[in-house]
Amino acid sequence: MTHPLYTIADILAATGGSTTLDPSTSINSISIDSRELGPDALFVAIKGDRFDGHDFVDKALENGAVAALVSRGEGEARIVVPDALAGLSDLARAARARSRAIVVGVTGSVGKTTTKEAIRMVFEAAGATHASIKSFNNHWGVPLMLARFPEDAQFGVFEMGMSGPDEIRPLAQLVRPHVAVITTIAPAHLEAFGSLDGIARAKAEIFAGLEPDGTAVLNADHAQLAVLLDEANAAGVTNIVTYGEARGADWRIIEVETAADRSFATIEHAGERHALVLSVPGRHMVANATAALAVAHLAGVEPAVALRALAGFGAQPGRGERRLLGPSERPLLLIDESYNANTASMMAALDVFAAQAAPDGRKILILGDMLELGPQSASLHASLMPAVTASGAERVYLVGPAMAALAGALGPGRVAAHTQTAAEMGDIVLNDLAYGDALMVKGSNGVGLAEIVDRIRKQFEDN
Repeated sequence: MTHPLYTIADILAATGGSTTLDPSTSINSISIDSRELGPDALFVAIKGDRFDGHDFVDKALENGAVAALVSRGEGEARIVVPDALAGLSDLARAARARSRAIVVGVTGSVGKTTTKEAIRMVFEAAGATHASIKSFNNHWGVPLMLARFPEDAQFGVFEMGMSGPDEIRPLAQLVRPHVAVITTIAPAHLEAFGSLDGIARAKAEIFAGLEPDGTAVLNADHAQLAVLLDEANAAGVTNIVTYGEARGADWRIIEVETAADRSFATIEHAGERHALVLSVPGRHMVANATAALAVAHLAGVEPAVALRALAGFGAQPGRGERRLLGPSERPLLLIDESYNANTASMMAALDVFAAQAAPDGRKILILGDMLELGPQSASLHASLMPAVTASGAERVYLVGPAMAALAGALGPGRVAAHTQTAAEMGDIVLNDLAYGDALMVKGSNGVGLAEIVDRIRKQFEDN
């Protein structure tokens, strides 16, 4: 017999709320979106920057929610608590407290979602696994993902993000991971921290939630490794595993080869060598997969099982996903990197694009601003010039005010167009693209390049 995710009685015990609902009523899904409700759903009326969930409680109940967790309002099917978001966090704590799963937390400036997905794939090959979806990694996303944690899961993987100091610590203390992964340190949200060392210290807040005798898994291929090691020592973390191409890494990446849609590498660990094959190109993807191998080993998953699972690992939408659009004999290749961007991820993506041939046409780039880089923004954007040149792109389109620095570095005649917004760029690009071209789109999510990606897909998939 399948046990429910919760009963109303469980929710009352976790949150201290009050209701007229039958305590034995089952809840099998949790949502904060009245339009996306699973079976036997609890709708949580959290208040965001733009919307207040309390305005949608009636709609959620009309759409089939069994109950709504609210901090105000009257009516049937409501569980009233002082604060709905705090109530969701209380549910998350209850789910974590009852779990006997191996729990992994993932953070980092670059690659955390991709690494989380690689770990998820490996764990799913070994047992029942629950993982964060999309990039639900903030102050409401982590509690929501943790509150959905089934009691019988054997593995849990949770992503944690930040935009400022003291944001990861409370998330880590909620997740309480047995393994804490920090993918890399790069100038993302540099504006809020002032230096890469400051970013490293903020990422190291994940150690505050690490379970006793837990393990930190750290990428060794960046200059802030020493800062992370110091922070781990200060937090009393004694078990540390490193991975990367650096000499001395516990899981060392050697003999990397990348093709148009594949990556191959040899991974050396404890005197043994493992052949890693991925269905996605890029040295950074090899690094993400190697982190998953290290985590799998700590969780007791056999290397053969992990390697077999990773062979099917590919890029996620907005994070390097590749699509061939249109006729098979002369398609348009679209590489979607529209979800995020900083100098590290830009360089990695441009390196992959440099090795990519166009199916039967030109190589084209659409690059959007890298946001939240602070006073160094202009110099960091300009620093992309050698990588853009080396990519072999014949047409370069730039979006956003910060990209003026890259336009200046590239010089007259090298930029096909530069607009302030994605909306302005859409028509320009669609009028230039043709079947046979290879196009990569990359920028920070806030620039809105995903809109251009959607328009390209609609135009070229339908023809």
